[in-house]
Amino acid sequence: MRYNILLLIFIFLVSCTNIPLSKPKSYYVPYKNSGFALIYNPDLHKNEKFYKKINNAKMEIGHNILKKNSILKITNPENMKSIELKITKKINYSPFYKIILSQKVADKLQLNKEMPFVDVTERKKNKSFIAKVATTHSEEKKVKNKAPITQVKIDNISINKKSDIKKSKKFSIIVGVFYSEISTNELKEILERGYVNNGSLIVKKLGKNKFMLSSKPYSSINTLKNLYFGLNKYGFDDLEIKQHD
Repeated sequence: MRYNILLLIFIFLVSCTNIPLSKPKSYYVPYKNSGFALIYNPDLHKNEKFYKKINNAKMEIGHNILKKNSILKITNPENMKSIELKITKKINYSPFYKIILSQKVADKLQLNKEMPFVDVTERKKNKSFIAKVATTHSEEKKVKNKAPITQVKIDNISINKKSDIKKSKKFSIIVGVFYSEISTNELKEILERGYVNNGSLIVKKLGKNKFMLSSKPYSSINTLKNLYFGLNKYGFDDLEIKQHD
């Protein structure tokens, strides 16, 4: 039964998207994706299926697709802090995550420990490469003006008390973008017949003959994980995860 469904999905994807079946040897698209980072700790070896260790006291990263010494730029979209590092080692970990980081890297980027969302972009190799951390001009400006901003917050603490409450971020899993609305809805129905819960996917029109199939926005990382693994059983790998404002 699963074989028939996978075959149907494959035929659907080939007929509805412009996926090239073969590429020239010289053709290479740098890796780029968004999703959650896996922050390393020794207890992961009890649950995750990998055996290589990362030194949490050093600036180390690992990846399950890219080769060792590939250069990646990791960005925290919440504060726009970014860092460029070479992959320390290739590590197998849950396909839900886009990268594995040492605790020191996570601290440098000031990632949310509960929802460590990042943008990952592969960079071209540079012989004089040096690991670097970058912040936006606006971030630097905030530091310079820290004292007066703090004073304003103290003076208006009773007025702005409600505004300090942060809303939970929501995230969606992007399955793909297709040409036909009818075909996209058909794929949605196929996926929701098996490993994906009915009603968890939505179709959004992006433009003329352009339709995106994605999950509904969720704030629970466990819900997103379960949905991701359901899609993974159909052969969907390394899916992008989108953060909603």
